[in-house]
Amino acid sequence: MNCRINYRKNCSMKKITVMALLLACGTASWAGEKKNTDNQEVSEHKQVEESKRSAWNKYLHGYQYQARVAYNLGGTAPIGMPATIRTLHSYTLRPNFSLGVDAYHPLSGNWGFVGGIRFENKSMKTDAGVKNYYMKIVRGGEELQGVFTGDVVTKVDMSLITVPILATYDVCDNLRFKLGPYVSYVTSKKFEGWAYNGYLRRQEEGHPKGDPTGQKVMLGEKEGERGDYDFSDDMRNWQVGVDFGIDWRLNNRWGICADLSWGLNGIFKKDFETIEQTMYPIYGSIGITYQLK
Repeated sequence: MNCRINYRKNCSMKKITVMALLLACGTASWAGEKKNTDNQEVSEHKQVEESKRSAWNKYLHGYQYQARVAYNLGGTAPIGMPATIRTLHSYTLRPNFSLGVDAYHPLSGNWGFVGGIRFENKSMKTDAGVKNYYMKIVRGGEELQGVFTGDVVTKVDMSLITVPILATYDVCDNLRFKLGPYVSYVTSKKFEGWAYNGYLRRQEEGHPKGDPTGQKVMLGEKEGERGDYDFSDDMRNWQVGVDFGIDWRLNNRWGICADLSWGLNGIFKKDFETIEQTMYPIYGSIGITYQLK
């Protein structure tokens, strides 16, 4: 009887041991498979990330970068000389420098595009003779408005951050044409000057704007005698336009650049009416380029 009981106990213990071994093996196998799966997922994720980085690096390496230094020459002017401006006595050069970096990317054949950022000044100083030119001025603390006949000095000074996006066409290995839009943010701006050596016909109440029959006010040349004006607060903060340019490469590093930028919106806000003509920023530039990469 005791032998039979012992035999049954031994059999039960063997079954429990076998089941424990099978369970341990199954657990170890499942853990190993899970670890392999996790490792595979981590490896695939790394491969995807490396592929993305490789594609981004390849995209960036497809660009050619160049620095540029140029001088802007031009001014803000209406399209066509109005009849009220009779003659230009003088035009004074200003420190209109442009510093920037361009990034060029080829597309197909001879075509490509270039984008960049430029920090530049666009300024001018002119002395012109005018007749029946409508103005708002201040003389000796008194505000006057009406039509002026005499001489007018105008000083314009703008600092801008400009971003051009241009299509390019390579005529040959050394010559590239560029054309496209640009947008500029005006970081600082001035439009000021004075009227002198002439007379102003005051705008009388009830008379049409520009009527040359109002009271005659003489303006001299010295401060206090002349009529000063400042329209800086009436200027826009944003400018858009079109840029046409040529790049000529001299060697592997150095080159010459020439551009013409033509503003499509005037420098003054839409509700500004003192100057009747729309004043566009029109500037040409010439400078040098240096290939960075």
